[in-house]
Formats: sequence, structure tokens, C-alpha cells
Amino acid sequence: MEQGWVALLRGVNVGGRNRVPMAELRRVFEDAGSGSVTTYIQTGNVLFTKRASDRTRLARRLETAVEGAFGVPSIVVLRTCEELFELERSHPFGADTSNTFVSFLAAEPDPEQARRLTDLDVGPDEVKVVGSDVFVRYPNGVQGARLSAAQLERRVGVPGTMRNWRTVTKLAELAAAQQGRTGHR
Repeated sequence: MEQGWVALLRGVNVGGRNRVPMAELRRVFEDAGSGSVTTYIQTGNVLFTKRASDRTRLARRLETAVEGAFGVPSIVVLRTCEELFELERSHPFGADTSNTFVSFLAAEPDPEQARRLTDLDVGPDEVKVVGSDVFVRYPNGVQGARLSAAQLERRVGVPGTMRNWRTVTKLAELAAAQQGRTGHR
């Protein structure tokens, strides 16, 4: 059975670097055997269907295809649509989501490293590790935050890619529509 996937590419189309046109990215995913391929905004968010039992192998294949097509090395982090729906339901910081970001990690971090990250004094920012995802709340915005994405990654020892909450909820909405689901929350 085809699985619904969300691919989150790291570092594409950021600051005029690592140019990856979304129409061509869709073609690369289709050429790699993916179905129902759609993209959302220019930062490398791809929804698709594919039968695949090995997430890591699928991510490596997509990374190779992206680098081959565009000359851009990019980590591809994969989540199933169901995982994305669960993540959306589990927002840990209350009703105000306006300053929430999620760092989607390529793998689950070592529990001790995850604990050390959550024990950091980064107030007023907040951080919570949930499996392979790190929720970060920047109440004063990203500028001047005490915990940057690069610092977060160094602390957990696993590469990832960060998205704001608005993007997360839009991806969940698009995934639900792609799967013909209503009321996915």
C-alpha cells in the first residue's frame, strides 16, 4: 500500500543559496518513483506517496536524487502523514502557536543528549523534545533567541530542519487533503 509522506529538505532556497525550483523538485521526486507529488512554498516541503518500508534508505535515495539534479547537498527528513498529524495534535506550549517552531530531526536523538537540551537555561525560550522532533517556542521571536537551530542541532547531535508552526499546520492540512481525509486533528 502507498504511504503518504512529507519530505522536509534542509537548506534549500535560503538567502539566495542552494536554488531548487519547486517544479523541478516535483519532477525529481516523480522520477524517483513517488506519486501524488506536491510542494508547499519554496523551502523544500514535498508531499508525496510511495511504497517504502525503509525510511532511512528512502531519505538517502531522495538526497542523492536532489544533489544529482541540482548540485545541492540537502538532508531530507521524512515523516509519514500520520506522524505529522500526531505532531500537530501534540503542540506542548498552550494555545498560542504564533512563535512555535519545530526542528524535524533526521533521527531520534540519544535520550541523554535530549535531556541535556531540555535542561538548558534558554529562558524565555522553551524547548521540548518529542521523539525525533524538537518543539521550540520563541516568545520574543527568532531574532535574539538564546537557542538557535544550529545550537539545538549541536546539542542533540542529529541534523534536522526547522519549520514554523504555520508551515507545520499547512503541511498537515495538505496531507489530509491529499489522503482524502477531513477533520485530521
